[in-house]
Amino acid sequence: MASKNGLYNASELFQAQAHLYKVMYSFLNPMSVKWATDLKIPDIIHNHAQPITLSELVSALKVPQSKQTCVQRLMRLLAHIDFFAIVKIHDNQERYALTPTSQLLVSGTDHCLSSMVRLLSTPILVDSYNHLGKWTSGEDLTVVETALGPESYWGFIHQNSTYLNTFNEAMESDSHVVRLALSDCRSVFEGIGSLVDVGGGTGNTAKIICEAFPELKYIVLDLPQVVSDLTGSNNLSFVGGNMFKSIPQADAVLIKWVLHNWSDDDCIKILKNCKAAISSKGKGGKVIIIDVVINEKQDEHEMTEVKLLFDVIMMTSLNGKERNEKEWKQLFLQAGFKSYKIFPIFGFRSLIELYP
Repeated sequence: MASKNGLYNASELFQAQAHLYKVMYSFLNPMSVKWATDLKIPDIIHNHAQPITLSELVSALKVPQSKQTCVQRLMRLLAHIDFFAIVKIHDNQERYALTPTSQLLVSGTDHCLSSMVRLLSTPILVDSYNHLGKWTSGEDLTVVETALGPESYWGFIHQNSTYLNTFNEAMESDSHVVRLALSDCRSVFEGIGSLVDVGGGTGNTAKIICEAFPELKYIVLDLPQVVSDLTGSNNLSFVGGNMFKSIPQADAVLIKWVLHNWSDDDCIKILKNCKAAISSKGKGGKVIIIDVVINEKQDEHEMTEVKLLFDVIMMTSLNGKERNEKEWKQLFLQAGFKSYKIFPIFGFRSLIELYP
């Protein structure tokens, strides 16, 4: 509590100082997760088939003796933030075990997200945030332009094959969530004869849905440089194009984690093209959106924090945004759609069915 003259006592200020430093140095949390991922620690623990001791982990890592204490201190931090768990079994010796979070970074699984962690290697994703103050005072649409000059995030990514591959691999890994939620949303895709996946990248989401619905004619639409070397199958094809110009005709259109990249005006353009693509289907056509819906009143604190963090990323890097239901509804109406349904079945994202 503040005193009458507006000052805080020493104990409160020391607590505030600890909180400030925690916020300041929390950037080390994701970098430490990347550190552990680069060392393949989740794989080592998984392959060990049981919780692992520090000495066993150090032996598996084959680190120099001078770095062995570094491993212990890294694991201490990651266990503190619940990335790993510390357990004791029959010999009462402390061992490290995977948590659901670190399980997501085990290679070769259907839900591995280590490629998403490797996005932290992209300098533009981290370094440009040193320019936020200058960006706020200037006219540039994104902080990337402030950091690099007249360059967009997409321009930077597509001019560097290494970073483009890293981005595509990250988006592929994220598509695995479709498989996790497919049992809860099968009815969304049932009865659809053809579907266009707008901004579908290298087609990982497409392959998952095609496996579940082999009779579905599936088209992935993305930029020519993304799909030019990709090969389809009996019911899957890749089309190079631009969603701002036109979208192939289909019974339904899927837009997964795309609209949050763009401003309201751009989203309306995309949605109008989606509507045109399904307009011949009358009431049978629909747009399926997988994206964030901010709901601070109902979501748990951590879920809201994830959504708000993504909102800052979209705002500063892409001139996009995360939206609440009211904001989504406004976009839908301006694009000429009549009704929608929201299903919160994708973790921090939701599935939205949108009808003309």
